[in-house]
Amino acid sequence: MKFLTNRAKLTCKHVTGVVQIFTLQNLVTIENEPVLVKNDPETKLILGCANVGPTIKPCSLTLKATEGYSDFIFINNRAVCLDTITGLTDGTAPGTVKYVVQNPGQHFVAEET
Repeated sequence: MKFLTNRAKLTCKHVTGVVQIFTLQNLVTIENEPVLVKNDPETKLILGCANVGPTIKPCSLTLKATEGYSDFIFINNRAVCLDTITGLTDGTAPGTVKYVVQNPGQHFVAEET
């Protein structure tokens, strides 16, 4: 499972909605890009979701992650974010649309399972 960096690409399951992720930690980097840590992908804007219609709300915000944080590796007491990160968005139908990793932003550093 690869570590995520600021270059990572996360989208809603509709694939057109891109999560606007970033981290404020700069202690650990990969290729000069900071590694994402716990809570970084949560409550972030999603831009461009094409799931629209009269009674349909497009994905516009990520919610709490349900999985994808390291159990073993921490930066400043915050778990490293892995390429398995996922959680729900605020899009319709409520409680069904997830966000997922399309690209971790780097291909060198991984956690062994």
